[in-house]
Amino acid sequence: MKIKDEITGNMNELPGSGQVMKVYVCGPTVYDSPHLGHLRTYVAFDAMVKYLRHRGVEVFYVQNITDIDDKIINRALELKEDPMELSRQYTEKYMDAMKYAGINSISLYAKATTHIKDIINQIKRLEKKEYTYKLPDGVYFRVWMLKNYGRLRSQEASQQKQGTRATVSDLKEDPRDFALWKFRKDGEPSWRSPWGEGRPGWHVEDTAIALSIFGRKFHLHGAGRDLVFPHNEAELSIMTALKNDPEVCGSWIYTGILKINGEKMSKSLKNFISVEELMEKYSGEESRYAFLSSNYSSEMDFSWEMMEEARKNTSYIQTAYLRLAESKEKGAKIDITAFRKQLYDALEADFNTREAISVIMQLSREIIKNAPLENGSAMKAAKLLKDANTFLGIIPIREAGEIKDSTINSLIRLREDLRNKKMFKESDSVRNALKDSGIILEDGVNGTTWKRE
Repeated sequence: MKIKDEITGNMNELPGSGQVMKVYVCGPTVYDSPHLGHLRTYVAFDAMVKYLRHRGVEVFYVQNITDIDDKIINRALELKEDPMELSRQYTEKYMDAMKYAGINSISLYAKATTHIKDIINQIKRLEKKEYTYKLPDGVYFRVWMLKNYGRLRSQEASQQKQGTRATVSDLKEDPRDFALWKFRKDGEPSWRSPWGEGRPGWHVEDTAIALSIFGRKFHLHGAGRDLVFPHNEAELSIMTALKNDPEVCGSWIYTGILKINGEKMSKSLKNFISVEELMEKYSGEESRYAFLSSNYSSEMDFSWEMMEEARKNTSYIQTAYLRLAESKEKGAKIDITAFRKQLYDALEADFNTREAISVIMQLSREIIKNAPLENGSAMKAAKLLKDANTFLGIIPIREAGEIKDSTINSLIRLREDLRNKKMFKESDSVRNALKDSGIILEDGVNGTTWKRE
């Protein structure tokens, strides 16, 4: 598979079958409930890693959890809670969100607080190379020593501005310098270090985790686009300084910004939507469909209309999948090989999930249009849908007959929508598919009810 690298703009070849691929993705700062921006990013990387594994690549996927940071401390002060207890609570909420969306490809979740020793050792190494200096509030990294600072942002180092999280000090040698270690303030969690009690800066947490686990190099670093600068730029600077090698990571890739009805999602605009709110209304499969319907690197505009479309389309795919159980010896034939090629061609070229889902929808239409299929075509179609579902995760049934109540209700809503549009052949396909799976529909004056045989 080829992926577009942020630094060079080149399509880089990722490791193939039989190789071990090392992947690091920036995880959340757990000071609040996870939001849709988190979900969009982590669904994309979950699908990508699962696809690589499906193609025979052994992937070791690490995601950090920033469980100590200014944002956590400030939120804890606001709520009058212990910072570490607050981060623990929101870590649990984050894990619930990952479970909801079927995100289970991560090999290791690495908390910053479990890597304090690695962080301190990394700062020591930078100190020996004279990349650090000490101020009253902490230990800082000398940005000016790196000639290629700004590679991710594609700007000259002199044009870069101070990061939003860093504490700006008038005493800094350069306004772009960032804190590696922040000295303890009253009431804050702290750890001992050669420079005094304190806690790590945000940027050094990720590099210490990644390099302590992966060693000298790794293949792919992923994140949401909002982390390009200053966070990932600082990470790249630290790794380059440590290794004397700007190519520590093979490819840097980013998910696009998530907007809500045309505006960037933010609490100040009151358009912030938590994953918990989505969980109350839609299934994990419906959410995955919605987010994977746009390419991972594209800017995405979220709307509730988009979620309704995802609900209809996942129901349609479910219907097609269930219709495959009706196959017979002299049924219709479909060229499944062509669909398989289109699907994999799309994913091999910068992981184009938008095109891949389009292929799945086309196949579903052909199945419903031509059902019942002949046995061979049905078996190949079922295998293709199952294979695709191992990484896309958009079909909530694994075998014909294994249908959740929520799935049945979604299919009934789809059938009603088709009937309203006078698409009676298609609506009958939904009824027949449910019947073949042991679900009997009964239409009455108060709507449609169902029961299991």
